This record gives sequence, structure tokens and C-alpha cells, in this order.
Amino acid sequence: MIDKLLMVQADAAQTVADTLVQEAAQAAPQRITLWDMALNGGWIMLVLVLLLVLAIYIFIERFLTLNGALKGQADEEFMSRIRQYVHEGNVDGARQLAKATDTPLGRMISKGFSRLGRPLPDIQAAIENEGQLEVARLEKRVSYVATVASLGPMIGFLGTVTGMITAFQDMAHAGNNIDISLLSTGIYEAMVTTVGGLIVGIVCYFLNNLLVSRINKVVFELEVRANEFMDLLHEPA
Repeated sequence: MIDKLLMVQADAAQTVADTLVQEAAQAAPQRITLWDMALNGGWIMLVLVLLLVLAIYIFIERFLTLNGALKGQADEEFMSRIRQYVHEGNVDGARQLAKATDTPLGRMISKGFSRLGRPLPDIQAAIENEGQLEVARLEKRVSYVATVASLGPMIGFLGTVTGMITAFQDMAHAGNNIDISLLSTGIYEAMVTTVGGLIVGIVCYFLNNLLVSRINKVVFELEVRANEFMDLLHEPA
């Protein structure tokens, strides 16, 4: 009899414990995801998302372009064939090869061949000018990524201000019936936009630095190839 009574009490205690656990789980606040933040951050978050998508698109397009340019600069066979044509006296063949190579290096060497017959300083100046034009083409739209990196935190701060204005406006309309839930919407929007702006700024700052480092590497390779070409022209025939 006592054993049965103890078993009944144990079952009842277990049932109460399970009920308390379930109630605690239901009462526990759910974790907020980035998607929830984007949906509940107001129109400021929409602007930040659009700017981030634009920056990522530009980064991917420029990164692929810069990778192609780096591969063109690293093509040892191209410069070897140019050198071979020049040593053989086949300048027309070297000129046609450079003209047919659709890379920054190919266009730069082609510009040099188009100035053959002029003084070497003129040829070097033409190559340098073409190199600057190629670098300008590679840098196209990269400044947009840097602009988004700067605008992100500023727009996030704008959302912070508008969210706090909303909270104070709700307080003014509530009069003496102020409740914490009344203020939560404006404060939530203010905090979410701040986080969103910082995320956009940090991501775009990182992407911009990656592009800048790639551009610097391309510029270095172009300078090396330009010097190699000029050394080739200085060699005795």
C-alpha cells in the first residue's frame, strides 16, 4: 500500500515537473534572427538591404574582372612570344599578337607598338598613359562599394533617430497611460537599424579593401610588364 502511494506521488511530481518545464519553454523569449530584424526594422532596413545587395553585386563583378586581368598579366607565354617576335625582327607579328590579346596588358603593349619609330621616352609615355586608362577601367564602380561602407552606419543612425522619435511620439500620445510595450516598437526599430547599418558598413568596408588590394596588385604587374617591354626595346637589334 505504501509502495503504491509513493509511486502515485512520484508520478504526480513528475507530471508537475513536466508541466513547469513546458511552461518555462513557452515563456522563454525566442532568439531574434537577422531576417526578423530586417522585417521589423522599418523602411530604413529596406534601404540598407538594397545598398548591401548593390555593393555585393559590384564586388562580385569587379572581383571577377580583376582576376581576369591578373591572369592576363601572369601569362608568361604572351611576353615570351612578343620577345621572340621582336628578336626575329617580326614586329608585325608581335603587333598583331598584342592587338589580338584582349587584356589590359595586351592593350598596353599594343599601344607601345603603335608608337614604334618615335623616341623611346614617347613610347614609354604612351604605355604609361594607356596603363592609367586601364587602371581607371578596373576601378570603375569600386568607389560605390566604399560609398556604401560609409553610408551604412550613417543610415543606421538615421533609423536610430527616427525610431526614438517614434517612441517619444507614442509617449506624448499616451499621456499618463505610458506602458513599456508602447515604447518597445520605436526603441526596437532604433536598435535594429543601428545594428543593420553597422553590419552593412563592416561588410562593405571589408569588400572594398579586397578590391583595392587586387587593383594594387594589377597595377604592380602592369608596371613590371611595361618595364619588361621597354627593356626589350632598349636591347640592341
